[in-house]
Amino acid sequence: MLLAILAEAGIFSVVAQNFFTAANFVEILRLSVELGLLALALTPVIITGGIDLSVGSMMGLCAVVFGALVMDWHWTIAAAVIVTMLVGCAGGALNGALIAEFKIPPLIVTLGSLSAFRGIAEGITHGAVNYSGFPKSFLFLGQGYLFGVPAQLPIFLLALAGYAVLLHRSVIGRGLYAIGFAGEGARYTGVPVARRIGLVYFLSGVAASVAAIVYVAHLGQAKSDAGTGYELDAITAVVLGGASVAGGRGTILGTVLGLFSISILQNGLHLAALPSELTGILTGAVLVLTIAMDRARGRQSKKEEAGEMKNSHVAILCAAILAGALIRAGSNAWLVRSLRTAPAAYTPVIAVMPKAKGDPYFVSCRIGAEEAARELGVELIWDGPTGLDAAKQNEIVESWITRGVDAIAVAVENQAGISTVLRKARGRGIHVLTWDADAEPDAREYFLNQATPEGIGNALTDEAARLLDGKGDFAIVTGALSAANQNQWIAAIKKRVAEKYPGLKLATIRPSDDDRDKAFSEAQTILKVNPAVKLIMAISAPAVPGAGEAIRQSGRKDVDVIGLSLPGICKTYIHDGSVQTIFLWNTKNLGYLTVYAGTMLSQNKIPAGATSIQAGRLGTLEVSGSQIILGAPLLIDKKNIDKLDF
Repeated sequence: MLLAILAEAGIFSVVAQNFFTAANFVEILRLSVELGLLALALTPVIITGGIDLSVGSMMGLCAVVFGALVMDWHWTIAAAVIVTMLVGCAGGALNGALIAEFKIPPLIVTLGSLSAFRGIAEGITHGAVNYSGFPKSFLFLGQGYLFGVPAQLPIFLLALAGYAVLLHRSVIGRGLYAIGFAGEGARYTGVPVARRIGLVYFLSGVAASVAAIVYVAHLGQAKSDAGTGYELDAITAVVLGGASVAGGRGTILGTVLGLFSISILQNGLHLAALPSELTGILTGAVLVLTIAMDRARGRQSKKEEAGEMKNSHVAILCAAILAGALIRAGSNAWLVRSLRTAPAAYTPVIAVMPKAKGDPYFVSCRIGAEEAARELGVELIWDGPTGLDAAKQNEIVESWITRGVDAIAVAVENQAGISTVLRKARGRGIHVLTWDADAEPDAREYFLNQATPEGIGNALTDEAARLLDGKGDFAIVTGALSAANQNQWIAAIKKRVAEKYPGLKLATIRPSDDDRDKAFSEAQTILKVNPAVKLIMAISAPAVPGAGEAIRQSGRKDVDVIGLSLPGICKTYIHDGSVQTIFLWNTKNLGYLTVYAGTMLSQNKIPAGATSIQAGRLGTLEVSGSQIILGAPLLIDKKNIDKLDF
């Protein structure tokens, strides 16, 4: 594992800008704390032959409990921390009791508690509430530095020391290894197996609650999806560190090495502007390679009696060779820089983040962004989460800050969650824009607004009233319930209905999470549960074809579908009458404007107080305060959809 870390560091020192710096290594430490706490807790669990799949969802539950206590009930931070940790204790104790006392397999128990804990968290927040606005004194825990060291790092070091003593310097730790090797044998030797197993799951719940508190302080938000996927990353770190999933083997040092191999890999890929999807692929490759090397080492040890070179000698030799190569690569890079007589022309770097890379809407936007980058001769970094993930957006922005890009443009998934890190970017001299959905105004310089919320809401409502002759029930299928821009559109729709169309009634609002299949399912549910609904208004690009497919399969010709989406994915539904009308702006133009405005900002070409800008082929665009307006939404139906190619 140490060799793998050295290899990663060597590669990224060459290909990733600002990787081999003290500031970046501190950043890696800071970003490793929450996952590290979970990995430490899972080490003794796996050593006993168990598994805990619920630590991520327990982290989410503790996060929203903490947020509700502080923001809704106005408890002090100290009191909220205590109660949050008690919740973690209760969750861990529940898992431990079911596994140790009732002999239910750990996989079954923690798989069930994974769903239960996440469900409770979503019930508390209704899947939409995001707690933010925590005091700066608390946020310092996750965002501040003590003598140049991340403020949350001491918490991790205390946990590290505690688990090291527990596993490697205590009778309890020896008992845990014995349980992993042979549970029945350990019981016959007098080890209190049930109590020991209950203890490790109890501590796992405690660690998840502490990780949740650090997570909230780090991101400045408490949301029910906190910790999603963390359990798998933590298990991967433990297994990478040499622990056996069959039990009986594993060390804290190994877990720490596994943790840092993952953190360095993620950090290096972001700094090298490589797609974030590579993280999972390369982590899996490192995992397989490490296990293969470990197996080979086991076979090699059998040959040592024959006088062959020991593996420790091979490891030392490989480490020395790798270190020498790293020093040589670094010195060569320094020498090349020192011999340059004239600096090369600088190319601005514009980093653009969509909400979700796989969403057809953002795929279309990328085409325009790449067009502008070619036209202006700038370097474009296009990266973001593969699904709606506010935490991943923060993580990627942090890496762009370390890299030192010239401008950052983010399509915001969670307004409160992203604003803190965007303020940090501005504080480092990086220009910040938002597009598609906005952050808090002081976190960015301009919001590239595809159309005003009122313009979108009025257009949709007027079309619904036309199709329904001004009266009847309609339903809305949105993206995520917490999406700031879509909530603004919904507010504008409600206002328009109240002011102009009293005969219209909004029956329900259902989330699709920007997933076509889920939109299909939600539309089917609406048709069954709300039979009076005569129109579905889908305000997320994948939701329109999803709702259209539900209408097509149900044969309900009496129900209309309208919404915001791309003509390319709605064409067949509009032609067969499953969808009547969609509205949208030119998504390629939005991507083009994002890169164009980012480049202008990086070159200080947008003066303070400007009322308009010249944006290349888009011509003159209005600047309203701190918003650059792309234009009014376009109505798309059978008459013009075949003329549109986005």
